[in-house]
Amino acid sequence: MPELWLPGAERHPLGDTAPTDTQYDPRVIWHITWDKNGSPTKPLDRVPFENLVRYFTGAGKSAAPHLLWDPFTGRTAQFYPANSRSKSVVDAAGGTRTNRTGRVVLQVETLFFPYCRVGGKTYRTVRETPGKGLDEILKWARSWGVPDVWPMGTPTWSAKRSESVWRRQGGHYAHAHVPENSHTDPGPMPKWPTKGPKPKPGTPAFPGRDSFGPGKSNASVLLLGKQLVRRGFGTHYRVGPSREWGEADRLNVAAFQRAQGWSVNVS
Repeated sequence: MPELWLPGAERHPLGDTAPTDTQYDPRVIWHITWDKNGSPTKPLDRVPFENLVRYFTGAGKSAAPHLLWDPFTGRTAQFYPANSRSKSVVDAAGGTRTNRTGRVVLQVETLFFPYCRVGGKTYRTVRETPGKGLDEILKWARSWGVPDVWPMGTPTWSAKRSESVWRRQGGHYAHAHVPENSHTDPGPMPKWPTKGPKPKPGTPAFPGRDSFGPGKSNASVLLLGKQLVRRGFGTHYRVGPSREWGEADRLNVAAFQRAQGWSVNVS
């Protein structure tokens, strides 16, 4: 069983835990704290680690990640166990799930802002830092099945977002990759290893409600029907599921929803 808490990390449990949507592949979301704004002509000293710990356990609790990571010292602090969602990205009600999408959705706040000054030296990007402790974080992520890949490409300072990729693929994501969000961090990250597990083929992620309902005909309708039959909810089919959405599909989905104790929400 993978460890719920990163070995060696300081533990500051916030208690406000909630489950993730485990039907999706596991992933990591990377951020920078961006707690100051340095510039080429005016670099600023990095904020002490303890200040950010106090923030995420106090006024910033509503945006706390799983981990706070200092790439200069390797020091880490953890606020949520791996099997809980954290709260560092926007997750609008009724929209694409972000904080919860995955068997785990590990969020890491890197203690960094562009043009921060440490030991008299100025650093423009996380890539330029020593990256101490990164191997331990990646090893922990791999133990939860997160592959060493960036499904939307390695981070830059520009945003690139795809809801279909987000739903379909596990791996590492920048804050700039997450649907419903507008941030562009963390910027260039250290060189990524490629020795971790590769994504495994499996049941495709939910394609969206627009794929189902009266008049719809596609492979997703057929796959849904097959899954309903496999789980024992195919009694309304006369000859079996097909690509065409019909009344039998509606009745079978409604039966499945009732069996889970959910409110029926299918037309």
